[in-house]
Amino acid sequence: MDSPLATVFLPLALAIIMFGLGLSLTVDDFRRVRRHPRAVVVAMLCQLLLLPAVCLGLVLAFDLSPVLAVGMMLLAASPGGTTANLFSHLFGGDVALNVTLTAVNAVLAIVTLPVITNLALGHFEPDIGESGMGLQFGKVLQVFALVLVPVAIGMAVRRRSEAFALRMDGPVRQLSVAVLLAVIVGALVSERDNIVDYLTDVGPVAVVFCVLSLTTGYFVPRLARLDKPQSIACSMEIGVHNSAVAMTLAISVLGSVSLAVPAAVYGVLMYPIAALAGWLMTRGTRTSRRPARTA
Repeated sequence: MDSPLATVFLPLALAIIMFGLGLSLTVDDFRRVRRHPRAVVVAMLCQLLLLPAVCLGLVLAFDLSPVLAVGMMLLAASPGGTTANLFSHLFGGDVALNVTLTAVNAVLAIVTLPVITNLALGHFEPDIGESGMGLQFGKVLQVFALVLVPVAIGMAVRRRSEAFALRMDGPVRQLSVAVLLAVIVGALVSERDNIVDYLTDVGPVAVVFCVLSLTTGYFVPRLARLDKPQSIACSMEIGVHNSAVAMTLAISVLGSVSLAVPAAVYGVLMYPIAALAGWLMTRGTRTSRRPARTA
């Protein structure tokens, strides 16, 4: 696919989003894994094992078409989104843990994402031309260069001037959201002839998957005896997926806008659902925290 959306705008959008993530990271965020190993292991098991299994069950239960089924699996395999940290902050999550999970998740996805996507392509066999043969590792590395290089640059900027990075964090985060929404709109417009059918088919699956992702991300850590802030951080990391990564792989690597539709739909729906989930998770604790804040 050689359209400007695939070759220019989408990779540029992903680079901007990941540069914004880099501005919020430091080397200590990776070192923190040793201080919270159980939280990281529990969250990654949910992200890498439970979510793909849940997603597979949903696409089979809803009898999605092969293209939309693979698109959902691609989304499920994608790492957490950059806005997960913001949601964690808004609803009392352990933001430091959340940032650590985002950093680790982005690195692990280099291996896990192509494996899960290729298994889905082989099982569902969508009609997407030659790209349906598989997600080649070399092409995946090209995309993740767009993920890791901007993150590294953002981290270098922060290390050189933390004050500048903190000033730019808000504007770049806002730009990232605007760019992501523009990409989502572009993908949906490209599929405007089929959009009503796609929304009817994949919309309910995306809603249920988002709810289950957030629920799994909260209650599994609670069962593993993580505290509430850590569980909220895990929930947001697991429920707020990086739609930009999924869409870039679908459009720029696999050459199919149709494969990107589930990620585009999820990218719109996950924000209000995550906000509602955050409110529900903190509803019983906000009152008890207020005296501590004013003390």
